[in-house]
Amino acid sequence: MKTSLLLVVSILAAMMAVCVNADEKLHHRERYTLRAGDVLELQYRYTPEQNQTVTVLPDGYVILNLAGEVRVNDLTLKQAHDLIVEKLRDKLNDPELNLILKEFQKPYVVVAGEVAKPGRFDLRENTTAMQAILLSGGFTQGAQTGQILLFRKINGDDAEVRVLNLTKLRKTSDLERDIQLQSGDMLFVPRDKIEKISRFIKLANLGLYFNPLQMAP
Repeated sequence: MKTSLLLVVSILAAMMAVCVNADEKLHHRERYTLRAGDVLELQYRYTPEQNQTVTVLPDGYVILNLAGEVRVNDLTLKQAHDLIVEKLRDKLNDPELNLILKEFQKPYVVVAGEVAKPGRFDLRENTTAMQAILLSGGFTQGAQTGQILLFRKINGDDAEVRVLNLTKLRKTSDLERDIQLQSGDMLFVPRDKIEKISRFIKLANLGLYFNPLQMAP
């Protein structure tokens, strides 16, 4: 009897530990940040005639009836709410706003250059650089597979540039040269070797490598 009781207690303790671990992961999960193309609905409690639905513009701004132009790109919904409310204090006395995310852009990556089918691809699961290239049909014959450029946005104006060598990824030990992609990452596979590569680039200059239609939400 005592042995059975101890077994039950041990099982319950293990189940509680799993629940606590899952709860911690849930609370530490990265929150969604707003990006171009997202649709927001603003509902005012005391002035419903000012309610409106807006789309985040390509430059990261929304244009609001009462607050004017507000940059919400890369902000969480709560951060955007607090920023808008702060700007509303000059117009409204004790503003109460309900900010709702109506539509959002699916996570995606862009692959361009010497691949069979360059374009924009939805991220439906964890995807590496090589997997994204396979989604785009693989390398063309003239691709510089040892000098693939990964552009990763770091703020609303700049992107970090990383150089990947994805030549002959056949062994498990070679996989460390691959990299897990994030939403908004852009891969460029050059035909000719690039002699000088800056560590950072302005987002406005990415048109040198990518078709703007591929990057648009």
